[in-house]
Amino acid sequence: MSGVTHVDVAVIGTGYVGTTTSIAFAAWDHKVIAIDSDREKISKLNRSVLPFYEEGLEKRLEQYRGSGNLSFTDDLKQGIARCDVLFIAVGTPSSPDGSADLSYVEMVARQIGQMMDRYKVVVTKSTVPVGTGDKIKAIITDELKKRNLSFSVDIVSNPEFLREGRALYDALHPERVVIGCETETAKKVMATLYERAQAPILYTTIRDAEMIKYAANAFLATKISFVNELARLCEKTGTNIMKVTEGMGMDSRIGPQFLRAGIGYGGSCFPKDTTALLNLAREQKIVLPILQAASDVNQTQVTWFMKRIQRTMGSFSGKRITLLGLTFKPETDDTREAPSLKIIEQLLQNKAVVNAYDPQGMEHVKKIYPQVVYKLTPYEALKGADAIILATEWREILDLDWSKVKGLVTQPYLFDGRNALDPSAMRDLGYCYVGIGIGERGDY
Repeated sequence: MSGVTHVDVAVIGTGYVGTTTSIAFAAWDHKVIAIDSDREKISKLNRSVLPFYEEGLEKRLEQYRGSGNLSFTDDLKQGIARCDVLFIAVGTPSSPDGSADLSYVEMVARQIGQMMDRYKVVVTKSTVPVGTGDKIKAIITDELKKRNLSFSVDIVSNPEFLREGRALYDALHPERVVIGCETETAKKVMATLYERAQAPILYTTIRDAEMIKYAANAFLATKISFVNELARLCEKTGTNIMKVTEGMGMDSRIGPQFLRAGIGYGGSCFPKDTTALLNLAREQKIVLPILQAASDVNQTQVTWFMKRIQRTMGSFSGKRITLLGLTFKPETDDTREAPSLKIIEQLLQNKAVVNAYDPQGMEHVKKIYPQVVYKLTPYEALKGADAIILATEWREILDLDWSKVKGLVTQPYLFDGRNALDPSAMRDLGYCYVGIGIGERGDY
């Protein structure tokens, strides 16, 4: 494949990572076939309809389908036959014991071994534990032996670093590209694939690349939990966590990212990946007390906040509580491990009446908590509320006419789980405002 300007790529799995990755490679003028066994999903994608929400992706999807650089199919055999590079981008959910469930990855590896007809580069895009590349190679080689074939196959680990809500930008403008590979042939193929990425490339072993993904997410999760733990102390000492973290973030060794106190991290990556890394450590008989503490803080952060709310307004029983925001972060429809789910559970257990509004997440949460009252606008959700809990900092929520809201609610309790509103401004409007770790006088 040397000398060519494009690579024929198959991306197996059309979830969040697979679809975004496919669009990025198509934008760099590679020929991409995205493959999924879910025919309904493929049908939607072939109509340029995304099965999830991510701003800007549908427009690019339509653009690159029209250019011929991107196509979708449920025919795995055709994709394997046509393409030189095969990306595995299927899910790796948590098993009951916290380990990564590799059943989808292993199934795809078997299918590749059963269908490949020449040398391939097989790239793991899914987040997988250290050693998975070895398993994939063994599975493919075993399937080839069953067919009395001996094609060589190179395994590569190329972890993704996409932020939900910013995935398109991150895919097209990566801060860095990590490529774990062990042959010069695979290295050249991957260099061609990423030559238009305009990002530094780190070449490592496969195992190092697999660990880098987990290590990065675990460190960011730890940073969040450290700040949330510190916020509890700030509240007790009458100090303002927002000012404390502002001062911390001015230190170039620390930086301001991931220093906002709140009700904890959620989504498809941080909870799953920290748990998987802790499970891997247990398998190796290694204790990771710092990461374990970070996970423990995150597990208890919502409960800590709900107790703070209860101390302020008393019993939840019979109270109408409006929850603003359901997704784990703004600009996505992802509600996996969202703190809002824990909030709803505790409110319902304490016999509160729960109203909710979210621009993208209501249909997902409705399947879990049909007893919640979902409203089409935030103002409808706020009518007659005894308290407001801000759980996701969507821009349209922050930009509400809070003076108007004050006239809609029965009681002016406002609990800001993201420290996203101005405490002084809210208190000037007459709200009883409570944030995370800013104390009663932490509005300076």
